[in-house]
Amino acid sequence: MKKVLITRKLLRSNEERLSKLWDAKLNLNDEIYSQNQLIELSKDCDGILSSIVDKIDEETINKLSDSVKIISNFAVGFGNIDIKTARKKNIIVTNTPDVLTNATAEIAMLLILGAARRASEGIKWVRNKNWKWSADFLIGKQLEDSRLGILGMGRIGRAVALRAKSFGMKIHYHNRSKLNSDLEAGATYHNNIQSLFSVSDILSINCPATSETKNIINKETLEFFPQGAIITNSARGDMINDEAMVQALINKRIYALGLDVYNGEPDIHSGYLNQPNVFILPHLGSATKKTRTAMADLAIDNIEEYFKTGKCTNIVN
Repeated sequence: MKKVLITRKLLRSNEERLSKLWDAKLNLNDEIYSQNQLIELSKDCDGILSSIVDKIDEETINKLSDSVKIISNFAVGFGNIDIKTARKKNIIVTNTPDVLTNATAEIAMLLILGAARRASEGIKWVRNKNWKWSADFLIGKQLEDSRLGILGMGRIGRAVALRAKSFGMKIHYHNRSKLNSDLEAGATYHNNIQSLFSVSDILSINCPATSETKNIINKETLEFFPQGAIITNSARGDMINDEAMVQALINKRIYALGLDVYNGEPDIHSGYLNQPNVFILPHLGSATKKTRTAMADLAIDNIEEYFKTGKCTNIVN
């Protein structure tokens, strides 16, 4: 029987399925394994079902047992895995695309609403029990007729655009390439980020993590935005240079920031915690029972397909 290491605790239905299929080494205490633990625990395994928090770098992969032939990442992203080194060692890496699109798009809209309508400040006022209504109390920004810039018009970006249109927002986007008219659905294409940022009253970051997108929001590019723009990120934390962003918030160059992801999770930059105009969530993009179940099922499907055929539809390397 094949043996698979599961690095984090999954929902019960997924763990039951795993145990029926293979000799599953479950993480019942949901411990975050160190790289050395991951290497040791997977020593006699044929595959690893990993999570986005597992750092599976070149050194780790090179120390994995030769028995490990697949790393099935429980995420649409795979920046936590050195896929080139995995390929050299004849380990395939897979991800879970499509299934988390709608859940993540919902969180992207929550970030936009929370930042624009000063939700963090409002919650604080309610908890202090000392707020009084007035005509100018917690005046925020209305989404209707505002220009939403979408950085990365893939599945999630398009799902955000669809939802944003229902709020009366005007959609602009930048992508590696222009989409066909059906996928654009009336959105305006910009062939560079300066052009997109310059018209973005609100920016939603939905692009994949690459060397090109790391720190794409920085001191220089923040100057491209209209005064008082809003920036939200539901993609990956390293898209934003924290020092530059905190300074832009302090200087009111940027009106508000919405984050579901950030550098060094869960240790967020302290500067964000001191700013009232930052709306923060603890990486909830895919956090619905429906989506997390579907993600785990797809991660399991990837392993099952590989064990049966030696190939996998969702291979990323």
